[in-house]
Amino acid sequence: MRTWQVERRNRTRHLIELGGLVVKAGIVDLTGDDRAAIYGALLWMADKLRSERGEHARALWTAKGKQAFGDN
Repeated sequence: MRTWQVERRNRTRHLIELGGLVVKAGIVDLTGDDRAAIYGALLWMADKLRSERGEHARALWTAKGKQAFGDN
């Protein structure tokens, strides 16, 4: 398999996994699959991470995610 094919396959798998997290968190159901709302929420998260409290938000979200995954 060519290098670009492997890279494309890896990128596709990564994107599918990220989409799975959106579904697993219940965001699709909670928004009624409103992609504008989901994208808006992701933009809000990005703004939060860029803010002066970004590291604090990241730490809180990471802890909550690890707890949900069972990685205490």
